[in-house]
Amino acid sequence: MKMTRFVAIAQEEFLAEVTHYNKIKKGLGANLITAVEKTAALALDLTREFPHAGFPFAAGTRRIAVKGFPIFLVYKASSSGIIIFAVINQSRRSGSWSARGEAN
Repeated sequence: MKMTRFVAIAQEEFLAEVTHYNKIKKGLGANLITAVEKTAALALDLTREFPHAGFPFAAGTRRIAVKGFPIFLVYKASSSGIIIFAVINQSRRSGSWSARGEAN
């Protein structure tokens, strides 16, 4: 079974965004969780048939937008599914993450 895996720092970024959106409006963080889960599932499904699905990004990664939020997931297809290297909010600081895609 193919899976989605977040590297540790991407998981931290995701949780920070959930917290950020919950501060804006109660329940908005839960909406983000649902949107990210759907987006990750879409990326996983697409890469099964089209390994290079998504927009090319840095360090051999791809990116896919999260519907309803200014966020995108940076990922790579792997033999076991997809690995998410970053959760980037386009309207906030994105941090330095590009070397993460080279580590795996």
